[in-house]
Amino acid sequence: MARIFVTRRLPGPALDRLGQQHDVEIWPERLPPPQAELTQRVNSADALLSTISDRIDAPLIDGATHLKAIANYAVGYDNVDVDAATRKGIPVGNTPDVLTDATADLAFTLLLAAARRLPEAAATVIDGSWDTWDPSGLLGRSVYGKTLGIVGAGRIGQAVAQRATGFAMEVLVAGRRPHAGEHAHQQAQPDGRTPILELLRRSDFISIHCPLTEQTRHLIDSEALRLMKPTAILVNTARGPIVDQQALATALRDGQIAGAALDVTDPEPLPAGDPLLKAPNLIVAPHIGSATHEAREQMTQLSVDNLLAALNGDPMPHQVNRP
Repeated sequence: MARIFVTRRLPGPALDRLGQQHDVEIWPERLPPPQAELTQRVNSADALLSTISDRIDAPLIDGATHLKAIANYAVGYDNVDVDAATRKGIPVGNTPDVLTDATADLAFTLLLAAARRLPEAAATVIDGSWDTWDPSGLLGRSVYGKTLGIVGAGRIGQAVAQRATGFAMEVLVAGRRPHAGEHAHQQAQPDGRTPILELLRRSDFISIHCPLTEQTRHLIDSEALRLMKPTAILVNTARGPIVDQQALATALRDGQIAGAALDVTDPEPLPAGDPLLKAPNLIVAPHIGSATHEAREQMTQLSVDNLLAALNGDPMPHQVNRP
């Protein structure tokens, strides 16, 4: 029987299945364990079920002499030093597919809410400032028939593109920033994708769905924001550091773009007084992309499947490395 540390209580009954076969310790607090506490618990564990709020770095992995498996409760795994785990022969698993539709739904929800200034409009009802129907009041942006740029051609990006067909949108998809020597004005690439600089210039809405890597960190920087239309709206449901938030705050204040809607920030949560929170025409949600009963319970099931397989000596069903 293995000792498993789970860093947060998780929705659904799947953890009971894990506890029927192994000794499971679940962190009891609502907030994630502090790094020192996390390190101490993992040091004596055979397996770890982590969330994106946990920093599973090389020092933690190297010091965990008993650790045999890591299941990360997310499709992304930028919070885990996968290279360090691989060097020690530790498999790392994630939870793909099951949160695709929930996250795509939220991305489109944010797009529509920002386009129609929904939070601002709803606030006028609550605070009593709505006093009459106004033909010029709270004018937003039309979505139907506009151009949507999707940065990241994975499962979630594809799901957002499917939703855009119901609004008769032209969809542009880009996977990366062009290398030196490539031309931003070239036509769509052989795989059907659009060079990202062309996408930035042409899109009325831009939705971010790429993973966080060293290549995508601050992919949307001041230069990228300057290329966007002054009527464009940016949506990010991927990872906060993909967007340079200082540059975004400046672009919103200066009217370089019309608005932004974020489900992810850097850090999470943003500290009180962060300049981004004072920027106009901005929606910030508390990282709820996968926050449906269905998606979160399925994520728990996949995490448990990953750990049970690894502790049985089998490959994880959803393994991101090959030790």
